[in-house]
Amino acid sequence: MMSQCGKKPDYLVNGIREHVKLAPMILETVKGKLSLGARILQQGGMKRIFKQLFQVTEGEKLLKASQCYLSTTAGPIAGLLFISTKRVAFCSETSIKFSSPNGESVRFHYKVSIALRKIKRVEQSVNMKRPCQKYMEIVTVDEFEFWFMGFLNYQKAFNCLQLAVSHY
Repeated sequence: MMSQCGKKPDYLVNGIREHVKLAPMILETVKGKLSLGARILQQGGMKRIFKQLFQVTEGEKLLKASQCYLSTTAGPIAGLLFISTKRVAFCSETSIKFSSPNGESVRFHYKVSIALRKIKRVEQSVNMKRPCQKYMEIVTVDEFEFWFMGFLNYQKAFNCLQLAVSHY
């Protein structure tokens, strides 16, 4: 079976290729992924990282964690998307440098947390010129849009998110 992404529908290989292509510098991306992998191992896995990054409420369980990019006006930000029984959360892989109002440089991780009850809809989108490039859009009840892309396994992440939202 032929696909538009290659000779075989090898989704993991295509996912990795698309994930790395979104980065500004491939070498830095590879270093970042290795560093992230080491950090995941050191901190005891994705569940522990999720609990350390976000205030987990009683009864909240992590369903899926995926490496991806959050689309911003400044460009894509690499990070981890967490899907739990109560929210969707994103945290950048590395800290980002910002200037404070008084001119000092401040570094912090870029975080987003959206309660499942605040999600109006979740949609899939595909780049018509490059069908391998798939996007996930989350629209909140107050009409904020969040776009995620560059998943290693897009379909698993989307299915998990859809299921989590439908149960809320």
